Amino acid sequence: MQEPLLRAEGLDYDTFPETPASPGERTRTGALQNRRVFLATFAAVLGNFSFGYALVYTSPVIPALNLSSDPALHLNKIQASWFGSVFTLGAAAGGLSAMVLSDLLGRKLSIMFSAVPSAVGYALMAGAQGLWMLLLGRMLTGFAGGLTAACIPVYVSEIAPPGVRGALGATPQLMAVFGSLSLYALGLLLPWRWLAVAGEGPVLIMILLLSFMPNSPRFLLSRGRDDEALRALSWLRSDSDIHWEFEQIQENVQRQSSRVSWAEVRDPHVFRPILIAVLMRFLQQLTGITPILVYLQTIFDSTSVVLPSQQDAAIVGAVRLLSVLIAAVTMDLAGRKVLLYVSGYAMGWGPITWLLMSEVLPLRARGVASGLCVLVSWLTAFVLTMYFLQAVNTFGLQVPFFFFAAICLLSLLFTGCCVPETKGRSLEQIEAFFHTGRRSFRH
Repeated sequence: MQEPLLRAEGLDYDTFPETPASPGERTRTGALQNRRVFLATFAAVLGNFSFGYALVYTSPVIPALNLSSDPALHLNKIQASWFGSVFTLGAAAGGLSAMVLSDLLGRKLSIMFSAVPSAVGYALMAGAQGLWMLLLGRMLTGFAGGLTAACIPVYVSEIAPPGVRGALGATPQLMAVFGSLSLYALGLLLPWRWLAVAGEGPVLIMILLLSFMPNSPRFLLSRGRDDEALRALSWLRSDSDIHWEFEQIQENVQRQSSRVSWAEVRDPHVFRPILIAVLMRFLQQLTGITPILVYLQTIFDSTSVVLPSQQDAAIVGAVRLLSVLIAAVTMDLAGRKVLLYVSGYAMGWGPITWLLMSEVLPLRARGVASGLCVLVSWLTAFVLTMYFLQAVNTFGLQVPFFFFAAICLLSLLFTGCCVPETKGRSLEQIEAFFHTGRRSFRH
């Protein structure tokens, strides 16, 4: 039996009771062979590929436009800051819309809806004749990214069996990093307009694949579509006896049949997991990852590196991809908190914060709260990205990076005090953990 998430004294602690292996638990070993779950996950996280691709689009494009002979497209420092940062404003708006769309349309349809602003945004940037088209295209791709950033982790966590939820929960970050690496690599070969054209491909493939995938069984049950939910779970667990798992999900959904009210948010059982998720997203952005990625080539241009800045950016993308792959493999073995303690961003605070967000948020508030997390995250990213170049010009690179290092130390303290270990627990067990009302955590 695993240790409980909380320090417990007395006999009233039964959040994770030791019981004989249930049919659902006995089939978790076989979940790795369930290709349909992986296919549905892959279809969804193509949205994260487009998100990662769009996020770092400015890295090779800003240096190219700084040298543009077209006065309508030539960027000065202020315009470059807006071009880099306006994506995060769009992402914040996407997170805000996810607070409504995720529970209104469902996780899957919300992800599919994101393809519309994404495709239009890439088209605007590909055919840009002035700065306004670049900024509008950048904002629309950011909106799509914010929407998918809120909906995809929730969708993946709700369709994944507990035994592989960590590995599958790392795939959104994995695909985002792969998308960034693809942009860096294509930036060595293609002009900036064709980079935008190439971004349309993953969006179209995502729409095609997701149209054949089921919606989240938990979402369907929350809308009273029980028969459809059972069919969806049967499709996802094609080689398993799913009745025990279905009954557990159904019981949890029935307990939370109504949407959470603002008055209920003050309840510690609801407030604490939301606060943990929001603070993790806030601290993740304060580590400086977004401005570093957005201005990566510009940063390398201002240093004394040996290789060309385009190649350095591609190397960074490759290292990030390898790190997230390692995290995906080890997350269900080592646990979430261990990786948060001992690893860098790409192995820890990158993929794990998205996974934990989708794991700890209560079902009744999951759509709204995930949107809130993304909203806070990207508003923070906007401020950092908007003023990063100005800070570098005024103080040099060392001052922003010392600030980011201090935030990393603060994040370690937050992890030790507030973040629960969720490895191997079902979403229903994690929710039961917060309902105990305890405040101390096992590390």
